[in-house]
Amino acid sequence: MKSATVCLLAIVAATTLQAQQQNAAAQPDPQIKTLVGRLDLEKYKATIKGLTQFGDRRQGTERNRKATDWIEAQLKSYGCPTERLKYEYNPAPPTKGGGGGGGGGQKPQNPTIASGEVRSGPGGSRYRGVTRRTGVNNDPNAQPDEKLRELNREPTTPGPREQVFCTKVGSTRPDEMYIIGAHMDGHGWGEAANDNGSGTALVMELARVFSMPDVQTERTIRFALWNNEETGLNGARAYVAQRAELRGKENPPGSGRYPEPKWLAMIQHDMMMWDHGMPRPDGTWNPEQRPEADVNIEFQSTAQRADEAMKLAFFFREANEKYATDYPAAVGPHMTNTDSTPFMDIIPAISLRENERGMHTGAGWNPTWHQPIDVFTTFSDKDFRLGLNAAQTTLGAVAHLAGARLK
Repeated sequence: MKSATVCLLAIVAATTLQAQQQNAAAQPDPQIKTLVGRLDLEKYKATIKGLTQFGDRRQGTERNRKATDWIEAQLKSYGCPTERLKYEYNPAPPTKGGGGGGGGGQKPQNPTIASGEVRSGPGGSRYRGVTRRTGVNNDPNAQPDEKLRELNREPTTPGPREQVFCTKVGSTRPDEMYIIGAHMDGHGWGEAANDNGSGTALVMELARVFSMPDVQTERTIRFALWNNEETGLNGARAYVAQRAELRGKENPPGSGRYPEPKWLAMIQHDMMMWDHGMPRPDGTWNPEQRPEADVNIEFQSTAQRADEAMKLAFFFREANEKYATDYPAAVGPHMTNTDSTPFMDIIPAISLRENERGMHTGAGWNPTWHQPIDVFTTFSDKDFRLGLNAAQTTLGAVAHLAGARLK
């Protein structure tokens, strides 16, 4: 009997220890919580507002080049050393009647469909409920703000392109790197406040926090602001084409410097603020953020690194539970049409969004997408706070992965 009692006590002790360890693992890291606390709603909004001064920042325009200069100046002011990647974009001339939209998303067959039935969508996604046709606004007269209309009037021209990134070099593993990205270009004759000022500002805010003088990371983090996303992910594709072969190579040898550290994962941010639910049957939308709004974390189930990307996505979901203040996160398997795509067969790649890309965004659940109403004043603090919660999620996760500590 004594032996049985001892065994029982041992089992209880082991179970208690395991529970304590699991509970400890589930608790926020105090130093990382401090870093996440340095994100601020008003700073996030101010960065988005700063980006909107350049209108829709359409690639191949002076306003796009000025926005790139402004982004670089902000990153430098944070103490994050910048570089530029240069490439050429020379598309074939548009076909007659093509409309020049350049990526309007997937289009349901009718302008509005109200149905409880599940309908198949692209990439294995499923549409359900009310859906609306999506597309790119190419009519300047659809923009009622005359000043903004004139700012956006310069057409895109082919030729040289540039995009900026900055790097936080790791203290003990500078040869290993996480890439945090968002695209800075937009179109549609608005201000591209949500698509994708919201993602660009998120990445810039993370660069600001990680670049603070009392922050140290074991591994390197790169903050990339892609160009030419709206034309087919051309900026991200150029980065992969030019730099993939440089990964993990010390240059010069023996220097301890790695111009392109080994890629560990890529995390993309694209449209972060609008989660108001499906359109109504009459074509109108709920003006308020829906109560069940969440941060969508997606991986691509057909990618060669899908298993690793799925694990990374759930790791980010756990970080959301620890560090996000307002909105939960959900994981989905259809990461499409964003700058993480060129990376997804090389390294684990995920994207954070406001909606499910295949099911919600593609089904027309966001009336601001590529439209003149994608301007700063369209969005409320609840919308901006959804973007901030995505920033909290990514900062918390990457801080753990990169080994961030306060000096």
